[in-house]
Amino acid sequence: MTIKGTELIQAMEVWAPKHMAMEKDRIGLQVGEPDEEVKGVLVALDVTEAVVDEAIRMGANWIVAHHAIIFRPLKDLRTDRPAGRMYAKLLTHKINVFIAHTNLDAAEGGVNDVMCDLLGIKDREVLLPTNRPSYHKIVVFIPDSHHEKVLTAMCEAGAGAIGDYSHCTFNLEGTGTFLPGAGSDPYIGKQGELAKVSEVRLETIVSTEVRESVIQAMKNAHPYEEVAYDMYPLDLQGKVVGIGRVGSLPSTMTLQELAEKMKTAYRLTGLRMVGEPDHLVNRVAVLGGSGGGYYREALSQGADVYITGDLDHHTVMDAKAEGLTLLDPGHHAEELVLETVKDRLQKMLPSVQVEVTTVDTNPFTFV
Repeated sequence: MTIKGTELIQAMEVWAPKHMAMEKDRIGLQVGEPDEEVKGVLVALDVTEAVVDEAIRMGANWIVAHHAIIFRPLKDLRTDRPAGRMYAKLLTHKINVFIAHTNLDAAEGGVNDVMCDLLGIKDREVLLPTNRPSYHKIVVFIPDSHHEKVLTAMCEAGAGAIGDYSHCTFNLEGTGTFLPGAGSDPYIGKQGELAKVSEVRLETIVSTEVRESVIQAMKNAHPYEEVAYDMYPLDLQGKVVGIGRVGSLPSTMTLQELAEKMKTAYRLTGLRMVGEPDHLVNRVAVLGGSGGGYYREALSQGADVYITGDLDHHTVMDAKAEGLTLLDPGHHAEELVLETVKDRLQKMLPSVQVEVTTVDTNPFTFV
C-alpha cells in the first residue's frame, strides 16, 4: 500500500494542529513535496548532517523533526560548508523534512505532557494559554457518487476533529432538488428541468482556525457548480490549549529529591538547580525547551519549582529573588517525546517503517 506524504502530515496535524503553534513559528513541510511517497520515516529532535546520513542508510525519505531545519534566513547554499552540504544531501536523495514544534509542545500527549508523565505530575493545567478554539457546525449536501471524496477532503483539512478522534461526521441520505437556470452548467440535470438527486447530508464540526480551509477543500472536491452548504455558530468552546503545564507531584518532596528523580526519569548525567536543596516542593511548572521568559507565569499559577531549559543568569537571579526554585535539564530534554512521535506515526501508518534517530544531537556534555 502506497502512503503519500499528505497522509503522514495529516497524521501529525490531527495530533498537533497548526493552529496550536505560536505565532510565526516555523512548522510544517520545510523540504520536499507533500505528495512524495513515504518509504520510511526517521524521527529526530534536530536535523543535522549525521541525521540525514542515517536516514539515507535506513532508506527513509521522510524526517519528522521538532526543531526547524530552516530557522534563520539562509544566506547561501554553498555545498563546501556544513549547512549547504546537508541540504544538498536532502535534495539529492529526495528526503522530505516535516517540522512539528510549538504545536507539538502544546498538543495533548506532546512534549510537555511526556515530561510531566515521567515525573508523575497530575491535575495538570496549561501554563501559557495561547488559544481556546470556538466551533461551527458545517452541513453540506453531496451526491452519492462524491460522498466519500468530499468527506475525506473536509476531514483532511481539519473538520471533524474531536479530541484524539478525527473524521467525526454524521451522514443522512435523502433527495435533493434544484432547477438549473439560464447560464448554468450543471453537473447533473439540464437547464430548465427540475432535477431530483439522491444526496447525502453530511454534517460535522469545524474550528474557527480551519473553517476557511475546510470550506475550500469541500468546494474543490464537490462536483456541483454551486455547492449547497450551511454554517452554524455553536455555543461551544474547545479546551484551552497552550505551551507548558503546571500540576502537582504525587507527594511533596525536597528540591534535591525532585532533581534526583528528574536525572533518572529524563536520562540525564546532570542538571542545573537553583534553590536550597531541602526546600519543599509540590506544585510544578514544566515547559520543554527554552522557557526562561515565562517564569512569571509559573509564579502566577502557584508553582513551587519551574522546570525548563536554557536559563540565563539574569532570568535566574530575578526568578530566585521572587522566591521561585528552578531545575534546568537543558533544551535537549525535549527528545523525550521522540518515542511517542514514533509510536503515533507507526499506529497511523502501519505499513511504513518508523524509527527514532540514534544520533545524539545534544551539543552539550557534562564534564
